[in-house]
Amino acid sequence: MKIIILGAGQVGGTLAEHLASEANDITVVDTDGDRLRDLGDRLDIRTVQGRASFPTVLRQAGADDADMLVAVTNSDETNMVACQVAHTLFHTPTKIARVRESAYLTRAGLFDNDAIPVDVLISPEQVVTHYIKRLIEHPGALQVIDFAEGKAQLVAVKAYYGGPLVGQQLRQIRAHMPNVDTRVAAIFRRDRPILPQGDTVIEADDEVFFIAAKAHIRAVMGELRRIDETNKRVVIAGGGQIGERLAEAIESRYQVKIIEMNPARCRHLSDTLESTVVLQGSASDRDLMLEENIAEADIFLALTNDDEANIMSSLLAKRLGARKVMTIINNPAYVDLVQGGEIDIAISPQLATIGTLLAHVRRGDIVSVHSLRRGAAEAIEAIAHGDSKSSKVIGKAIEDIALPPGTTIGAIIRDEEVLIAHDDTVIEAGDHVILFVVDKKYIRDVEKLFHVGLSFF
Repeated sequence: MKIIILGAGQVGGTLAEHLASEANDITVVDTDGDRLRDLGDRLDIRTVQGRASFPTVLRQAGADDADMLVAVTNSDETNMVACQVAHTLFHTPTKIARVRESAYLTRAGLFDNDAIPVDVLISPEQVVTHYIKRLIEHPGALQVIDFAEGKAQLVAVKAYYGGPLVGQQLRQIRAHMPNVDTRVAAIFRRDRPILPQGDTVIEADDEVFFIAAKAHIRAVMGELRRIDETNKRVVIAGGGQIGERLAEAIESRYQVKIIEMNPARCRHLSDTLESTVVLQGSASDRDLMLEENIAEADIFLALTNDDEANIMSSLLAKRLGARKVMTIINNPAYVDLVQGGEIDIAISPQLATIGTLLAHVRRGDIVSVHSLRRGAAEAIEAIAHGDSKSSKVIGKAIEDIALPPGTTIGAIIRDEEVLIAHDDTVIEAGDHVILFVVDKKYIRDVEKLFHVGLSFF
């Protein structure tokens, strides 16, 4: 596939890295020559320096015969204009734009071919807000992913000493929970992936990814670790777009406080939010944190745009007694350094956004793509189309499907029913199939399984 990526920042660069390794023809456009040189040195891609919305620059990038344009510059307006130019002058089939400003996102009818021709809108703030909200709703989870509109969920937890299943083989799950069907999809032990088998023994500190129907998630978590108390008190450092959206989404169920430095922003938050307490000040101010009883907080969330400020305020909150600390980290190099120590969960907005983008780039009918373990693996939701003659999966039991190495099928969603995958489960047309790929070089082979017809031979 020939793809033009506009913007060589964190999202554009990470997307280029993902797609270049999957045999796509990638061109990245940016005004920053240093960024482009860095990407060009590391990846097998073309780069073009220039303004992303200019017709001459898009033509130089190959817009005449591009299959897809992904506009992820830091400017909403540049992204929208670039899509307009690509549609009008180059008839680009698929146009994806990152748009952050809610003033654009709330206007019905703005993004269609008769107005601004954007086929897929990506709002990082919306994606990250939803991601954090699910973590708050599932105390103890490291990652929570919805499939088939939330009918099934994939949850990552760290197995703790004393958990009922620690030291047990995976096949014991059925004996422990006879009324709950679940499947362990992947295990990461000391940062190395283990493909789960029936005789695999769960060890303390393993990061275990399991899938189950939404109603059964809490029961399975209880088998792997001590269930954390329900969250009640949430403190948010940073009243920007993500902080405001998150407070708005959870304030009816939790006691929420926002700490924000900017006085004008504090006034806006006070006027907009209903029950959230807004405090002006710095989350790195020890006296303020003590005054606001941070030791009683169930969750402290550092959501500013400054990685260093987020890390320092999170460490302070943890030292002063906050039960759980989550931190947004934009620099990927920091994520592995801080997670799992005093900071419980490091959230990468780039990786959360990348999954949404990848779902529209994959071949076959891929509904959603999610990065696991900060990009080390992927969970994919694909729809099976065709019949037993035109499809490689329909009408076959899972044990008879030639899955690529390191790939497992975790569950099938059929209409409203969640079927946990077993060897004799047969895939039918229209099934939503949840797959886990721990070696991303086989992504293309997974896509081919869900092609219909003879094109994959």
